[in-house]
Amino acid sequence: MTDPAASSAPLDVAVAGAGAAGLALAVALKQALGPGLRITAFDPALGRDPRDDGRASMLAADVRRFLVDLGGWPEEASPVAGLRITDSRLDDVLRPIFLELGAEVAGEPFAHMASDADLRGALRARAEALGVGLAADSVVGHRPAGGGLALSLASGAETTARLLVAADGARSSVRERAKIATHVIAYDQIALTATLAHERPHGGIATQHFLPGGPFAMLPLAGNRSALVWSEKRSAAEAVIASDDDAFLAEVERRAGPEFGAITLAGRRGFFPLRLLLARSFMGDRVALVADAGHVVHPLAGQGLNVGFRDVMALARVVAAAARSGEDWGAPQTLDRYERARRFDVAALGAATDGLYRLFRADAARLARDVGMGLVDRTPALKRKIVEIAAGG
Repeated sequence: MTDPAASSAPLDVAVAGAGAAGLALAVALKQALGPGLRITAFDPALGRDPRDDGRASMLAADVRRFLVDLGGWPEEASPVAGLRITDSRLDDVLRPIFLELGAEVAGEPFAHMASDADLRGALRARAEALGVGLAADSVVGHRPAGGGLALSLASGAETTARLLVAADGARSSVRERAKIATHVIAYDQIALTATLAHERPHGGIATQHFLPGGPFAMLPLAGNRSALVWSEKRSAAEAVIASDDDAFLAEVERRAGPEFGAITLAGRRGFFPLRLLLARSFMGDRVALVADAGHVVHPLAGQGLNVGFRDVMALARVVAAAARSGEDWGAPQTLDRYERARRFDVAALGAATDGLYRLFRADAARLARDVGMGLVDRTPALKRKIVEIAAGG
C-alpha cells in the first residue's frame, strides 16, 4: 500500500473510493497508459481488514471479459447455468416456474457469480502488482488549481490531480462537493444479504421468487453455497434484521422452499435500503462519476455492478484516447464524451428496474405478469435476446 505521506505527490488521476469500480478504473488506466501514469485510489477502508457483508454480484459476460483482460478476475467466481423465475404468494404450496432462461451466449456463460470480497481482493492484488497508488486516506475537498484540481485529504496532506473520479458510493461526498444534483426515489424496501450454505446442490441455477414483500433471490456460488439477495418491505425487514440467526434462517427457508434442504449461514448478514438514484450529470469541473456515485438501481435485475463496470470501461477508453492524442483528459470536452457514452444506457436501466419494481409490487397485476412471463418463456427468440442483453451484448 502507498505510504499516506506519499499521497501528496502530484497525480494525473485521483480516484476517490477503492471498491470494485474504483480499483478496476485505476487498473484499466494504468494498464492502458503505462507506468508513467501517476494514479492513486484513496479509501480509508484500505487500512482496515476487508469486511465481508455477504454481498455478491452476478457479473455479465462482457464484464467478465473486461476483468480477465485487466488480470483482475476472481478465480473463485462460478458460472451461472440458468435462471428460474416464479411469481407467487409466500404461503403458496406450489411455485410454478413462469420463466426459465438458458445461460450461454456465443459459447460462454452469460454470467458468473462472485462475492464482492473476492472481486475486490482480485482487483486490489492486480492494482498493487501494477504499481497503482493505494492510500488509506480520503479526499475531503477539491478546488480548481491551474490546469487541474487541488485536493485536500483527511490526513491533512494535499495533492493535485488533472482528473478526480468519484467512485465513493451512493452517498458520494465528491459528487456533493461538485454540486451535481441527483434524482432520488426511495423504495419502501430493504435488501437483506448473506452467504448461505445448503444441503442440496443448486446446479448452477439462479432462482428468483417474486413475492409480495419483494424479490427473493438465491444466486449460485461455488460449492453448495448461494448468495442471498432478499428485498423485503421495510417494516418486515427491520424485524428480520433485529432477529437472531436461527429466526433469520427460518424465514429464509420459508421463502426458499424445500429444494435446497437445510440452510445455514456461511458468513455475515448484511442489509441496505433500496432506492433509485440518478445523477443529473456524470461530470463536473474535472470530476467524473462512476458506478454508485452516479446511479443506483433496484437489485431485482442483478445489473447494478455491471452497469458500474460499463462506466469504468467507457471512462477508461475516453481518458486513454485523450492521453494518446495529447488532449487534456480532465477538460469538459473530454468528459462530455464519457457523459454521452453512458447517459442513455444508465437512464434506460433505471427506468426499466423502476418499472419492474412497480409491476411486481402490485398484486393486482399478478395475472398480467404471469401471462407475460409465460409468453416470453414460450418464445425462444425473445428468450435468447433477453439473455444476450443480460450478458452485455
